[in-house]
Amino acid sequence: MLARLDRAPKDACLNDLADRLESRTGEILEANASDLAAGREAGLDEALIDRLAMTQARIAGMATGVREVAQLPDPVGEVVETSTLQNGLEVSKQRVPIGVIGIVYEARPNVTVDAAALCLKSGNAVVLRGSSAAEASNAVLAGLVVESLREAGIPETAVSPLSGGGHEQLRELATQEGLVDLIIPRGGDGLKNALKEVARVPVMYAAAGNCHVYVHEDADLQMAQRIAYNAKVQRPGVCNAAETLLVHRAAAGALLPALLQQLSDAGVELVGDERARDNAADVPVGPASAEDWDTEYHGLKMAVGVVDSLFAAVDHVNRHGSGHSEAIVTSSNEAANEFTEAVDAAAVYVNASTRFTDGYEFGMGAEIGNSTQKLHARGPIGLRELTTTKYIVRGSGQVRE
Repeated sequence: MLARLDRAPKDACLNDLADRLESRTGEILEANASDLAAGREAGLDEALIDRLAMTQARIAGMATGVREVAQLPDPVGEVVETSTLQNGLEVSKQRVPIGVIGIVYEARPNVTVDAAALCLKSGNAVVLRGSSAAEASNAVLAGLVVESLREAGIPETAVSPLSGGGHEQLRELATQEGLVDLIIPRGGDGLKNALKEVARVPVMYAAAGNCHVYVHEDADLQMAQRIAYNAKVQRPGVCNAAETLLVHRAAAGALLPALLQQLSDAGVELVGDERARDNAADVPVGPASAEDWDTEYHGLKMAVGVVDSLFAAVDHVNRHGSGHSEAIVTSSNEAANEFTEAVDAAAVYVNASTRFTDGYEFGMGAEIGNSTQKLHARGPIGLRELTTTKYIVRGSGQVRE
């Protein structure tokens, strides 16, 4: 039924949900406060607490995102391409929903709303399996979604929240062949590895990010300092925050003392290779271990390396990066093109912070996560990424000889 639902009731449901988010902000914050208190008592780290936390601004942002999803074109039935064959057959390729999507996520209660909105608009039913850390927040948000579905006359089973289950529940969801068409996990490597062990239905990983900022030898150093600082400090616990800073040796002496001091003053723990430490002036920089280059810190820690060339930077990024978001700061179009073509990642930036890899920032209204895979979608998972395609072939009696 959802696949054939007209746009009007879907958009009405989403606009109603946005209104409820705004009018029930106090109820959401109250539930979230209980999750935060329980999380702190359980010893959750600050990065996880940040992802768990709801504020008035974040709730308002969710409401805005839901309204933007409602305003976007309905992807269901969109004709991707058409052709007429020599035998007169008319072939059209159209977008259709995937079916039933299971979303598994840690902390992040905003995913409850984002996933419900995107799946509904794209004609998919969704099973929401949040973590126990956000149980109270998720319950309130899912309740608002159900109320909006009911108001719009859409079956409440379009969005099915699960709660209270552990690994056995995850295993059961991941093995529902014929019932669940796709699972999208949004969380760390632990969740990813847990699903890899048991999943028998397709999985599209909204994976973690080990992101880099590379400063080329000809970079505007003020721009480089602004971008690197923003990419690390603006919100360090999220997957598009930079974990490693790479600097061309020709720019290291002029850039690193001031930039490292600024990062250190912001509370960033710095580790680096020998040349980074040599260019740090009086800023404390510890020695980087082999593991540091492969680590997503989820917090105020950063690895710093000095490289001899653009090619060395690209090699480092491709060996240690997670395929999420990478950035170069340069005044050279040639260097920018070389970096964007050679780096293997879902999003590659020239003279901009990695923090922009986000469905909302990309004009998608919201996202379920950021896929670092290559099939079937890569980058922010929005409406179109939640569809597949179907060929419709119209003839006038043709048969194949």
